[in-house]
Amino acid sequence: MSHLTSRPAPNSLGFATRAIHHGYDPQLHLGSLNPPVFLTSTYAFDSAAEGAARFAGEADGFIYGRVGNPTVAILERRLAELEGGEAALATSSGVGALTALIWTLLNSGDEIVADQMLYGCTFGLFEHHLPRFGIHVRFVDLTDPAGLTAALGAKTRMVFTETPSNPNMRVVDIAAIADIARRAGALFVVDNTYCTPYLQRPLELGADIVTHSATKYLGGHGDLLAGAVIASKEIIDRLRFTGVKELNGACISAFDAFLILRGLKTLTLRMDRHSATAEKLAHDLEAHPAVARVYYPGLASHPQHALAQRQMRAMGGMIALELKGGLAAGRALMDKVRIATRAVSLGDAETLIQHPASMTHATYDPDERARHGFTDGLIRISVGLEDYEDLREDLLGAL
Repeated sequence: MSHLTSRPAPNSLGFATRAIHHGYDPQLHLGSLNPPVFLTSTYAFDSAAEGAARFAGEADGFIYGRVGNPTVAILERRLAELEGGEAALATSSGVGALTALIWTLLNSGDEIVADQMLYGCTFGLFEHHLPRFGIHVRFVDLTDPAGLTAALGAKTRMVFTETPSNPNMRVVDIAAIADIARRAGALFVVDNTYCTPYLQRPLELGADIVTHSATKYLGGHGDLLAGAVIASKEIIDRLRFTGVKELNGACISAFDAFLILRGLKTLTLRMDRHSATAEKLAHDLEAHPAVARVYYPGLASHPQHALAQRQMRAMGGMIALELKGGLAAGRALMDKVRIATRAVSLGDAETLIQHPASMTHATYDPDERARHGFTDGLIRISVGLEDYEDLREDLLGAL
């Protein structure tokens, strides 16, 4: 049996090596280089007693596709390894991961303190839907840790943030927020979608739980929907057997798990390329006379530039910008590009450009956008893997 099927000693293997090999031995699967895709909804038991033992949690083994699948299990072991967590749960979408987490761990009357800037559907869930079930959410500026201290209450059970934030690239000090949350007895959850575990390690910095929209950089090719949660085994077991099995049913398909495993093999190469191209483009855009402001952690003008340098391996592939001509100029830019694609989502090989206020963050009304810190004129760019010079000519030419 390959030594790669068991958890390597800390730092014994590099990130890229583990992203390609961890948790799978070809010799245990007829020599197949890639993990098989197990297309089954249910599993046979040797005996009635074995079936009962599996359902009771007294014996290992698969019982039903909503709870587990061999292909999915390989992906979950690999994601846990890469994030430095004990266990992982893969789900059918990022929202499926988030709802499984909240509906399992929180009860009516509990409170969440969340950063003031979140992905639009996360904000919609927190602001418009969780209150229907008696869960209150307080939005504060978590770039200032003192704001969290003031917002914490006796009923706070969870602190939630993205970093960098979607869409305006604010960076939260994970270690500082983790310390405050821990002393208050609240779980600290970090959405690590923008960075992936290659660029940022929230669990090592003190977070309790990491979430992902695996649709984005982990998959990397715009051909699947998926999510993930990485945490302690105790939490993941609860999410699997309550959150997914009984509450939201958001199980990932075996084929989508296979596609993410394929994406992980090139994760380091892709993130290095996304980051290098985005950093060059951010500087180019900042210098352009039509641009009012560029939001990118790699720029010295970014308010949390020094923190990002400490907390992230590289600055990632996401850029936000505002033009001096406001929303009309931003829409004109979007209509003039020829290589960048007008589309939502992010993390694909293709460069994607979109208008958050009318697209991904349309769940914020105008007053909420102003209160939570992004403008109607903001444009978001997910920098792809095209040649830098071609993207530079496309974007600056459109300006």
